[in-house]
Amino acid sequence: MKKMAMMCMACLFALGTAGTSQAQTSDSNQRMQQRITREVRHELVMMPQLSIFDNLAYKVDGDTVTLLGQVRNAFLKDEAGKAVRNIEGVERVNNQIEVLPVSFNDDRIRREVARAIFNDSRLFPYSIQSLPPIHIIVKNGQVSLEGVVRDQADKNTAGIRANGVPGVFALQNNLKVETSSQQVKK
Repeated sequence: MKKMAMMCMACLFALGTAGTSQAQTSDSNQRMQQRITREVRHELVMMPQLSIFDNLAYKVDGDTVTLLGQVRNAFLKDEAGKAVRNIEGVERVNNQIEVLPVSFNDDRIRREVARAIFNDSRLFPYSIQSLPPIHIIVKNGQVSLEGVVRDQADKNTAGIRANGVPGVFALQNNLKVETSSQQVKK
């Protein structure tokens, strides 16, 4: 009887530690993924060639990082892939960044849209950051605004200003509006 009780206790102990081990492994994997996410963002934002005319995004799934977005030159695409590959814990990099076609007209539209947006007194504060949160992507005369703005009025103003630039065939306003703690409480 004593042996049977000891065996039951040993089984319960083994099952209990297995559950704890799985919980610790899951927590460890989650912390590693959060660390990789922070480091990927840091590496991409610190790239010296990155400008308001490039848009980089990423997804982290375990030890795989998928790079997304659009850039003006292939060098930036390659550099983003190299920077992320060197992060500890990253095993695979899936580089799906699109290189935008070279076009003098698109370059002109980029400059004029940037002027139109950042010369507006409501949107000027966004321009004085080292990497402004509004990104202007132009492909064959089609403009896409990417990034984050403070409120819906800023998003609307940026869209109106960009759409008023000569040569813009279409505008896609993908700006996201920050949610403040006051807006969430309402």
